[in-house]
Amino acid sequence: MASSAADDKPRSVKRVAVVGAGVSGLAAAYKLKSHGLDVTVFESEGRAGGRLRSVSQDGLVWDEGANTMTESEVEVKGLIDALGLQDKQQYPISQHKRYIVKNGTPLLVPTNPAALLKSKLLSARSKIQIIFEPFMWKRRDPSNLCDENSEESVGGFFERHFGKEVVDYLINPFVGGTSASDPESLSMCHFFPELWDLEKRFGSIIAGALQSKFAKKDKTGVNRSAPRKNKNKGGSFSFNGGMQTLTDTLCKEIGKDDLKLSAKVLTLAYSHDGSSSSQTWSITCTSNQNTQDIDAIIMTAPMCNVKDIKITKKGTPFPLNFLPEVTYVPLSVMITTFKKENVKRPLEGFGVLVPSKERQNGLKTLGTLFSSMMFPDRAPSDLYLYTTFIGGTQNRELAQASTEELKKIVTSDLRKLLGAEGEPTFVNHFFWSKGFPLYGRNYGSVLEAIDKMERDLPGFFYAGNHKGGLSVGKAIASGCKAADLVISYLNSASDNTVPGK
Repeated sequence: MASSAADDKPRSVKRVAVVGAGVSGLAAAYKLKSHGLDVTVFESEGRAGGRLRSVSQDGLVWDEGANTMTESEVEVKGLIDALGLQDKQQYPISQHKRYIVKNGTPLLVPTNPAALLKSKLLSARSKIQIIFEPFMWKRRDPSNLCDENSEESVGGFFERHFGKEVVDYLINPFVGGTSASDPESLSMCHFFPELWDLEKRFGSIIAGALQSKFAKKDKTGVNRSAPRKNKNKGGSFSFNGGMQTLTDTLCKEIGKDDLKLSAKVLTLAYSHDGSSSSQTWSITCTSNQNTQDIDAIIMTAPMCNVKDIKITKKGTPFPLNFLPEVTYVPLSVMITTFKKENVKRPLEGFGVLVPSKERQNGLKTLGTLFSSMMFPDRAPSDLYLYTTFIGGTQNRELAQASTEELKKIVTSDLRKLLGAEGEPTFVNHFFWSKGFPLYGRNYGSVLEAIDKMERDLPGFFYAGNHKGGLSVGKAIASGCKAADLVISYLNSASDNTVPGK
């Protein structure tokens, strides 16, 4: 990019740096390149893909990060279609059969009102509270209602609406399975913003969800997108070979020359001189000390890494002392296999989640995915492949335990839940020291800091799981939206002088 050939490019070809090669950064880079921009991705690690990490070994295929995703965000469908990955999408068998443990026994999660009434997961009192929630939470003064509870935890919010048992046996395992957190550590308005908004608008969560669903259909029609032939549309899915197939495909489309690995960004300098044709940023990184000139930046690195970058604005240091400390959740992922003949009570379905209350029954894991039950090609036909998660906000020390200790814990839990006998025939352990950023009650300060960087640094945009949600789909959407902002910014800059901020 710093070569004379690059400098001879017409100024209509704008240059963008994407910092971070996780799925949000790669999605942003792909979209920018598809719009004809000159894009370089800088990744401090020696591999791309971030939290999408798939391994193939000895006839086994497993994921050490995210295992599935959904098409809940429109950007996901657009990206998969553009990459031609529809034929590689892999939908879990019996994915709607999911289990939660109560009193040491896995119970099916009810998926409809009739199943809820029959389920042993909740008491009659809790079922009645759910059924009557739309009548108990009619529209009041929604602005006052939400203002009074602006710092409310996820646990407090759902307990108000549905009672403590629902929190203990539905919400707790759900947030543990999706973010390795517990309901009391999470901010409702940041972790579940859509539900937070439903209460503000409708009072009742159930009535609001139903009305919003019907209103969306009325506005856009039932067939709001091109129909997919796959009957599993709308559910969770992976890809042949694991989730990393998505990021590997993105890397191939971006091109190895524009993907710089082991390239930690050291400095960013904004030096716009007032003319619309000048390049406004320069960047240096560990792999190449030469300064490279760019027109805009998408930052997807974790906040803790952004603090290490030296940023200057028009020759003056831009201090990052306003960036708050972000709490990260540690997580261990254990991959085990057992001979099918040694698993006496195998369960068909997606997996089992373990509420924290089940520690009283000797269970210590967060949950287990039935990986080879979902995707039979992930293991030889005589083996069950399991993916188990340990740690999180309520068990930080356990997340850092040795492989041998975690093997004993996982084996013990699978023995109690599935009747697994003997020792696993294969064990793999991967530790994420910073598995997820914690969307705690003070997370508003993180979003305010991101807003300040974007407001005070022209052409600087932030994306990733620190902003907008933790799921793979939300990370992709965040990257695509940042790319749209860059495109709009550069189009404006080509026609007008970009004012210094």
